[in-house]
Amino acid sequence: MIGMGYRTIKTAIGAGLAIWLTSLFDLEFGSFAAIIVIMCIEKTKRKTLHSIQKKFFASLLSLILGSIFFEVLGYHPIVLTLFILLFVPILMKVRIQEGLVTSIVIILHIYTVREANLENLLNELYIIFIGIGIAVLVNSIMPSFKKEIEKYKTEIENKFSVILYQFSILLKDNEQKWDRKELVEVENILNQAKNITIQDVENHLLRKENKDYYYLEMREDQLEILKQMVDTLSIVSSSELDVKQKGMLANIFQYISEHVDSGDTTIALELLEEYEESIRETELPKTREEFEIRANLFYLNFEIKNYLIIKQDIYNRSKL
Repeated sequence: MIGMGYRTIKTAIGAGLAIWLTSLFDLEFGSFAAIIVIMCIEKTKRKTLHSIQKKFFASLLSLILGSIFFEVLGYHPIVLTLFILLFVPILMKVRIQEGLVTSIVIILHIYTVREANLENLLNELYIIFIGIGIAVLVNSIMPSFKKEIEKYKTEIENKFSVILYQFSILLKDNEQKWDRKELVEVENILNQAKNITIQDVENHLLRKENKDYYYLEMREDQLEILKQMVDTLSIVSSSELDVKQKGMLANIFQYISEHVDSGDTTIALELLEEYEESIRETELPKTREEFEIRANLFYLNFEIKNYLIIKQDIYNRSKL
C-alpha cells in the first residue's frame, strides 16, 4: 500500500509538471505530455526506461510514417484506418507494440491539424520529450527496500533456526512430534523477500550483482535440502534403538541452529568431520535395524554438510 501511494504521488506530480511545462511553451495538445508521464511510470527504474524506450521509438516512427502517409494520400478517415492497419504489424515486427497507444495519439494530433509542417512536427516532438523527460526524472527517486529486505532476512534465519532445532529435538526424543509448519512459513517468506529484492535490483541500473538476491537463492537451496531430510529424520526419530551417532548428530544440528546467522561455517564443518571420523571408528552394525538407522544418519550427515557448503561458498564469494 505504501509503495502504491508513493507511485501515485510521483505520477500526480509528474503529470502536473508536464502540463505546466507545455503551457509555458504554449504547445498545442500539451496535456498529452501528462498522459505520457502516467503511461511511462513503472514500479522500477529499469521497467520505466524500457517503457520509455519503446514508447519513444514507436511515437517517432508514427510521426514520420504517418506524416508521409497523410501528406501523400490525404487526411481522410479511410487513410487513417489504412495507416493503423499497416502500422500495428510494423510495431509488432520491431517489438515495440507497447508504444501503440502513444504513437497513435501522436499521429491523431497531426490528423486533427491536417498539416505535417515543421512547426506541428516540432510541437509533437516537444510534447514527447517533456513527457518522457519528466517520467525519467520523477521515477529516478525510488524508495529504499534495504530495511524491508533485512527484516525478511531476519525472519528467514529465525525460521531456519527453529527448523534445525526441531531436527535436533527429533533425534534426541523419539516421542516428540513436529507439524513442519515452519517449512511452509519460511518458503512463503522467501517468495515475498525475492519479489522485493527483484524490485531493488531493477532500481539499480548500474549494479551488476545483488548480494541480497544471492543470499535468498542460497536460502532457497538450503531449504530444499532441509525438506529432503525431514522424512529420513522421522524414520530415525521413530526408532527406539539407542545409537551413539544419533545424539552426536542432534548436538551438531543444535549448534547449527544457534549459528544460522553466521556466515562462517568452519566450526560446524569441523564438527561434521569429527562425526564422520567417529562413524569410521565405530564397530559395524550387528542388526538390520541398527544398519538402517546408521545408514539414515549417514545420509543426514551428507545432506547437512551440503547445506553448510552452500553457505560457505556464498561466504567466501562475499569476501572476494
